[in-house]
Amino acid sequence: MQTLAENLTSQAISPSLEKLILTLAETSIEISHAVRHGALAGILGATEQENVQGETQKKLDIITNDMLKDALKADGTVRGIASEEEDYVVDADANGEYLVCFDPLDGSSNIDINSLVGTIFSVLPAPAGEFSEKSFLQAGRKQVAAGYVLYGPSTMLALTTGKGVQLFTLNPDTNEYLLTDPAMNISKDTAEFAINMSNQRFWEAPMQTYISDLLLGTIGPREKAFNMRWIAAMVGDVHRVLCRGGIFTYPTDNKNPDKPFKLRLMYEANPMSFLVEQAGGKASTGYETIMDIQPTAIHQRVAVILGSANEVDVCLEYHTQDYSEEPTI
Repeated sequence: MQTLAENLTSQAISPSLEKLILTLAETSIEISHAVRHGALAGILGATEQENVQGETQKKLDIITNDMLKDALKADGTVRGIASEEEDYVVDADANGEYLVCFDPLDGSSNIDINSLVGTIFSVLPAPAGEFSEKSFLQAGRKQVAAGYVLYGPSTMLALTTGKGVQLFTLNPDTNEYLLTDPAMNISKDTAEFAINMSNQRFWEAPMQTYISDLLLGTIGPREKAFNMRWIAAMVGDVHRVLCRGGIFTYPTDNKNPDKPFKLRLMYEANPMSFLVEQAGGKASTGYETIMDIQPTAIHQRVAVILGSANEVDVCLEYHTQDYSEEPTI
């Protein structure tokens, strides 16, 4: 099997980008070991700290954030870093060519129950001039690489450099990532959806109607039976979509009018949208294509609808209709 390093060489990407991706991969192997030790290493549980989003940080959130930050600062190719766990952007190497955005441990609430978690990353070109938060405010189309690492029964790396999506599996005997799927492809049609149903009463009318029609199955307007899957970690739900199709959505809701969106554009929505599009799927907020959004802040949040292209199109059609009356829940 081809190793990650061999695969990157075959993609004919720049040596600096190859080095950066290998640094991310090597750090993810260290994170994988930390996750596997869990309670044995005393790294489970929450801290008394909150991140910039007001969420209680898990011990592993902080540990993995520091592991990635330290590795990227030492890499030499990275101009600056933006992390979900950092209030502000982090200066790295003045000569670096790239900016890296990451969620060090997506789904960290799953840690204490030994369920799926992962790392998500996005690589952007570093613009010339003074380094600041504005350096990161680039549309997702500017990404030169993106991926995630899933820490599950096996550790897997899904990666795109704009040339399709490759899936690598960590060989625990050699600590090497080996290519196990050279071209991930999302089926255009699906009978699976992933959504947090506990928020149903807070959704906008288009999403309420769409999901209600899915739940009606063969007796509803879709005339088709759908199954629901929900891992409660975006990295796990998107991995399933990449492997066997489906639609994943975390839509707009009015539970907290000050925070109508859940997922972060720079750390989650953009890199996952890049992967999904490269695998033949689609990604939208319901009203605009995610990777075309011009960011206004590094911690900006957006609604997310992504997955099998035809099913995403059906969902988006619901968002074009006029809902003068609220649907019955």
